[in-house]
Order: sequence, then structure tokens, then C-alpha cells
Amino acid sequence: MITTVNVIAALLTIGFGLFGFLAPAWTATSLDLAPTNSNMGLSEMRASVGGLFVVTGIAVLWLNNPMAYAMLGVVYAGAALGRFVSLALDNPPLVKAATFGGIELALAAWLIFANISKTS
Repeated sequence: MITTVNVIAALLTIGFGLFGFLAPAWTATSLDLAPTNSNMGLSEMRASVGGLFVVTGIAVLWLNNPMAYAMLGVVYAGAALGRFVSLALDNPPLVKAATFGGIELALAAWLIFANISKTS
């Protein structure tokens, strides 16, 4: 079961990343990000919200190692932390930010706790 959920989490990571990678304008709109006077924002979406997650998910599947899955959890923990700090300081749309943060926190918790014991 751990392996199955790990693979699903990695595939979700790739899927999330594909939105930013292939549809950066749609992703930016969904995240309430507005374009400025250049296309640098689209480049940033493809890189940090897209390619980073796509390649990380692929690498985790390729490595197929509990520590790799645990480190993917650490990545999601960082995202969840940023999201919850934003909830406290930035007043983003509550439901959207809390939903994204909850998904990130759930993935982080699973990936870290299910895999860290397997690395010893």
C-alpha cells in the first residue's frame, strides 16, 4: 500500500506541475496572479510551478527509493508552511489557500512519515 500511495503522490506532483508547465497563463489566473508588462511571469510559472514539480515527480519515480519519497514530502511541507504563513499574514482567499495548503500538508505528512521509517 505504501508503494501505491507513493506512486500516486508522485504522479499527482507531475500532474500539478504540468498545469504550470503547459498552461502557465491559466495557472497564474487560477492562483490569482496578474501579468505585468512582460512575459517573465509566464516563464516563472513554467519553471517554478511547472518544470520543477514535473521533474521532481519523475525523479522520485525513477529513483524509487523511500528517501526520495520522503524528500518529496519535505518539498510539500515547505509549500504547506508557506501557504499557512500566507494565511496568517497575507489574507489570501481563505477557502482556496486552505484547500491548497491542506493538500500540501496531507501529501507532506504521508510522504515523510510513511517513508522515513523505511530508510533506517
